[in-house]
Amino acid sequence: MQATVYNLSGEQVQTVELDDYIFGITPHTAVMHQALVRQHANARQGTASTKTRGEVRGGGKKPYRQKGTGNARQGSRRAPHYRGGAVIFGPKPRSYSKDMPKKMRRLAVRSALSLKVQEDNLVLVESWEGIEPKTKAMVAVLQALKLTGQKVLLVVPEKEEVVYRAAGNLENVKTLLASYLNMDDMFKYQKLVMPLGAIEVISRFLSAKASVAQSDE
Repeated sequence: MQATVYNLSGEQVQTVELDDYIFGITPHTAVMHQALVRQHANARQGTASTKTRGEVRGGGKKPYRQKGTGNARQGSRRAPHYRGGAVIFGPKPRSYSKDMPKKMRRLAVRSALSLKVQEDNLVLVESWEGIEPKTKAMVAVLQALKLTGQKVLLVVPEKEEVVYRAAGNLENVKTLLASYLNMDDMFKYQKLVMPLGAIEVISRFLSAKASVAQSDE
């Protein structure tokens, strides 16, 4: 699959061959959905906690006598229907984490990348080299690439402080390491801007050869 590569001025400089195994498959919607649900579930802390009748403070004394008052009988002021009382069937600390086979997780990422290509939402640049660590420099790059006003995910092959600083103050722009590509960010941001170095990083763990090597381990 051929793809056009731009420089930071928005000019076409070359074309590259993208791996069809990563960028040219039919997106697997069900697996992408499962991976996204898993990511959201694994991000939950699960620390919500309420007190049961055995844990809430007070309520040892019977509020009034059993008979003769005309009211319904009550045993404690800390019953669920009283203000300050216990919570029945309330949340307790728990783990919301979900498991998913590695092959399915990688298929989900490949499906999302292929979907970006099909929808013309993947923009390739030579590299981030030469950009200044200033917001106006990144704004100029986005204008040159015709991405102004869109939600953009900038991918870097390794941590590049200059890119982080240049994009840090832009509301709809996020910088992410190529090795940290995930479903949530790829769905949240419409455009994916990726240098050639990031393609190499992604190929290390998503290519067919890498998948075979991982299966043999």
